[in-house]
Parts: sequence; C-alpha cells; structure tokens
Amino acid sequence: MTASMGTNRYGKSGIRLVLVRRGADRHELRDLTVDVRLEGDFARVYTEGDNAPVLATDTMRSTVYALAQEHLAGSVEEFGRALARRYLDATPTATAAEVELVEHGWSRVHVDGAEHHHAFEAGSPAVGTAVVRLGQDGAALVRSGISRLTVLKTTGSAFAGFLRDEYTVLAETDDRILATEITAEWTYVEGSDPAYDDVRTVARQALVSSFAMHDDSQSVQHTLYVMGEAVIDACADVAEITLRMPNKHHIAVDLSPFGIDNDHAVFVATDRPFGVIEGTVRRS
Repeated sequence: MTASMGTNRYGKSGIRLVLVRRGADRHELRDLTVDVRLEGDFARVYTEGDNAPVLATDTMRSTVYALAQEHLAGSVEEFGRALARRYLDATPTATAAEVELVEHGWSRVHVDGAEHHHAFEAGSPAVGTAVVRLGQDGAALVRSGISRLTVLKTTGSAFAGFLRDEYTVLAETDDRILATEITAEWTYVEGSDPAYDDVRTVARQALVSSFAMHDDSQSVQHTLYVMGEAVIDACADVAEITLRMPNKHHIAVDLSPFGIDNDHAVFVATDRPFGVIEGTVRRS
C-alpha cells in the first residue's frame, strides 16, 4: 500500500494585537485577534521532514506586529490584504494566504458629558470580522462580517403550522420572545471598491432595524430572509450575505404549582439545546 500527502495548510492562530495611535489631543485604540493560514507546495515538509519551504509560524506572528503601525490605519480588510501579500512574498512555495481578523470594540469613557481622550471601556460583545484570501496571482476574495450581535424582541414572532409526527411535543404559538446571536458574513460584488468600514456600519444597522421591524415573523427563517434582504437593499457593494441565527429559547415558567397565573411575563432563558438557522441571501 502506498500513501501520498493530500490537502494541507498551516499557520498561526490567536495573534493578539493592540495598537495605540497617540494624537496631540486624542488617542485611537485598535484591538485585534488575527489568524493566518498558508497553502501551497508543502508536501515534502510532511513526507520528508524538509523544512526549507516553511515560513515559521513565529514569523507570521512577528509580521502582524511589524506591519501594524503602517498598515492598520483603515479597515481590518485593508490590513488583512497587506499581511496576506507579505506572507506570499516571503514564501515562494505558497499559492494562497488567508488572514482572518476579529476587531474587538472599545468605546470612549465620558466624563461630565465629554469624551475622555485616552480612557476607554469595553464596548458591545459584537465584533467586526474579516477574512482575506489572496493568491500569488493577486486575486483576492474578501469576506466581511459581524458576530456575537445579540438581539431580542418580546413580541412579533410566531411559530405554527410546522410538520408534526408521533414525536412532536412542541406547542404552536402566535406570540413568543425571539432572541438570537447574529453571525453575519458577506462578500462583495465583483469589481466593486467598497469602503469596508462604511459597509459594516450600514449592514449592522440594516440587520438590527429589520429584526426589530419584522413584526409578522412566522419563524427565525422568515426573519433571517428579511434581514438579509435589508442588507442587500442597503449595501450596493454586497453580493451576498450568509447569516447564522441560533434560537435563544425563552420558555414560559409554569407557575400553577404556586397558584399563580403566568401572564406571559416570567420566562427561563435556556442555553442548550438550541435550534440553529442558517441561510444565504443573494443579490439577484
């Protein structure tokens, strides 16, 4: 029996970067986690133990820090492109570099109603995300997104008319709490030159607003489509958006053992098991 090396890639995960830009009157703070992967002709590294084609993963880490001051001046997508190009230039046997970036939010502390110029507090758990994949030929695929964006509304959501069989115990409802933690990722229209940060701002607002305003939701799936459609309508540069929306269940508590009627007011928030709804909405 013979064997050969199949698809492989390698890289560095969990590279933490904090960048402070010190203006005369105001400091700017960026907080990122970066993952890097290289693909290419690395088979002999595995089969023969020949490390000559390998760019050390420690070098990948150092490159993030070395390029940060010059290239992390705008969007994380632009920083990802600069990193990917550098990794390919430094690794002749690599055919593609993929850089995944997560930007953690901080907001400015306010003192007596005014922004403090160098003090920050942790912002929303929601984070901006980007994946930049670059080939040696310069062809790039950019995916931007948002994750950990938690939303909830107390009415305007139903779930009824679904398939039933001998194992179905779920009761139908025409009014329930709808809560989810949104993970959204979108790609761009070919040939477009998007302002990545602006697209992310508009997309986030479209997601949250459409979630809130969809008051005749018949399912998480129904609302997912409305939200995706809202992003396509609001962002001309977005080609398609993929949404992952777990159903964060809120179950009405049975208070009858205590002689109390639960007037659709008291719930228990459960963390598992949970339904997971995923879908992609495309520009026609």
